[in-house]
This record gives sequence, C-alpha cells and structure tokens, in this order.
Amino acid sequence: MDFRIAVLPGDGIGPEVTAEAVRVLGAVGHRYGHTFDLPHGAIGGNAIDAFGTALPAATLELVESSDAVLFGAAGGPKWDDPKATVRAEHGLLTLRKRYDLFANLRPVTVYPELVAASPLRPELLRDVDLVVVRELAGGLYYGKPKRRWSNRRGRRGVDTLTYTEAEIVRVLRVAFELAQARRKRLASIDKANALETGRLWRELATEVARDYPDVAVEHILADAASMLLVRDPRRFDVLVAENTFGDILSDEAAVLSGSLGLLPSASLRGIPRSGERVFGLYEPIHGSAPDIAGEGHRGGAERRHAAALLAGAGGRGRGGGGGGAQGAGGRLPERGDRGARGARRGDAGDGGGHRRAGVTVALPRTRRAPHWSSGAGLLLRPGVRARRLRRRPTPG
Repeated sequence: MDFRIAVLPGDGIGPEVTAEAVRVLGAVGHRYGHTFDLPHGAIGGNAIDAFGTALPAATLELVESSDAVLFGAAGGPKWDDPKATVRAEHGLLTLRKRYDLFANLRPVTVYPELVAASPLRPELLRDVDLVVVRELAGGLYYGKPKRRWSNRRGRRGVDTLTYTEAEIVRVLRVAFELAQARRKRLASIDKANALETGRLWRELATEVARDYPDVAVEHILADAASMLLVRDPRRFDVLVAENTFGDILSDEAAVLSGSLGLLPSASLRGIPRSGERVFGLYEPIHGSAPDIAGEGHRGGAERRHAAALLAGAGGRGRGGGGGGAQGAGGRLPERGDRGARGARRGDAGDGGGHRRAGVTVALPRTRRAPHWSSGAGLLLRPGVRARRLRRRPTPG
C-alpha cells in the first residue's frame, strides 16, 4: 500500500530525532512492501523566521494531501516573548483545531530496564500497561468567554468549561473501542461531585457503556484517579477524561515510565475501527529541548514509538494481544545487546545518543503483518508491528 505522511520536524531537537522515526517507517515499508512518501514541511519557530507564520500555506497544502502527520517539536526561548502576536506553538494548535483532532492517545508502558528511572517503587510498576485517552478539542482551553480584565477591585480572569453531548460521546467511543481491543477495562474520569460538565460526562459514559457490555467501566473522580495512578497504577487499562483532567493525568502517568521523553502521542479525528483509515497527528510529548539540540543526546525512542503508533501498532498493549508500545516493539536491548548501554543511558536522561546506540528495528520474521490494532487508528489496516527499537530520551 502507498501512504503519504507529512513530516513536520519543527524546532530544537525535533529534526534530528524525527529523522529516526523516518528511518523506522522506511524499515517497515521495506519489510511489508509499503511505500511511504515522506515530504517535509516547516512549522513552529523556524517557520516564523522563514515565512513570518508558524504554519505556512505550503505546509497546510502538504498536510491536506497527506494521510497523516508526523510532528517533531515546536518552540524555544527565541520565540517565547509573551507579547509576540505569533507564537511557535500556534502551528500545532492550528492543526489540531483545523482537522478537529479531538482524541489524544498516550500509551504508557513501564519496562524493567528503566524501572530505576521512575520515582515509584519497583513493585508498583510491574506490568504497568495503560493508555490515557484525552479529549483534545473542547473544555476550558477553548471555551468562551475567555478573557482578563482590570477594574477598581483589581485584576480578574475568566475561562469557560463547556462541552456538548456530541463532543463527549465521540471521545468516549474512542476509549471504549480501545478498551474493547485491550483488556476490556475502562476508567471514566470526571468531577461529577463538583461540576455540571462532570455530571453530564458521567451520565453519557453510562449511556455509551450499554453499547459495550463486555467492557467493565468504573467512574472515578479526577482527584482520586490522580492518587490511584501512583498508588496502584496496575489497576488501569484505559482511562478517558476531558481536556484539562486528561492533560494533567497523562503527564502524571508518563512519570511511571521514568520520563516524559519516552512516550509517544497520537491525536485522531475519528473513531478507529478495523479496516478504516483515520487521519491523525503523531508526535512525542516532550518539548523542543533547544539546549541539547544537535548534540545527539536524545535517542528518539518517543519519536519511534510515534512512528509505531502511526504504522498501526498503537494502543493495544500487552494484555490486549499486542500493539501499543509493546506491540510496536516491546523491549529495550538486553544488557548483553550491542549498543544497549547507550540506549539506556539516553532513555534515562544521562547522555546516550541516538546515533551512538543506533536504531534497531526488529520486525517479525514473517512477512505477513499481524492483525489490525484498533488502538490508534491507524494508517496500515493490517497493523504493522515493528518489534521495538532502541529507546532513550529525556524530558524536553
């Protein structure tokens, strides 16, 4: 099959580690006979410098003609002036809004090789394998009115938390579909004890659950979920939350793996089902790390996991029959493996390099692709699973 993927490396560390993801896609294509057309476009700060905008018209045209987007990172101190009318992050935000990328998936798997990098005790991390599904297009970040003002009594600000039934139901269905393909457990996160939107969320989650009788659903308040993620993370399979709570909980969950820099992200504009293509934007969840750009410190594991998500392996996880980061190659190099030390050093954030450790794409020996994974949406209908690459990054 032929696929066109818009590659937007962006700023800072983005270009050098995005190149690693491109290498992974090349290996997948070679093994399974797929052809990836990978045109590159400008976005973020470098686009502001060259074109005066964070998302040039040429980049938009490129995205319009593509099946998916592979994004690197945007921003840096050079473009951080709070008074600036054009900010580097505007490019990514515009893509999310323009293409209605409403469902964000963040798979979190803890690997034995990196347990020491996590602040939690090892016994709490054994077999942790979960996915956070975050509503990405509504809620406090986008609700109106949103403004600041001053009067005689001082400065004030207001943000608006608003959701429609349709906005909630569609992200719930993404989460239910994903849970059904994994271990059939879903934690729906809300604040039904304090917020009207939380009560609406819980009511709709209960209604949608009737269409998925094989999925066990529990409703958890957001503050309780925050506690349980560090006290008993193994209890979770799929979590789904509105935008603000999903933002917070997905970053908290990332710490389980030892570093934000180890994790990929998929933002989708549809409900992934077998046999269908769903447009999405695939990226790491760290920043642009301009202070170490060009030094080879980051290994690009998160970028390669993003490539694995894009290739159709995303989200299913160990318990669901493969997929997720596990199905996309679920191991780090063993201690005796060539390059293992460099891979580990970079993943844990103490200086390994993606070129030093190399990229090992260990694909299944059979040329027949494993069955489709409904987890991330994705591009390759018979979900290609690349057995995992050497990982290594740090938070950005």
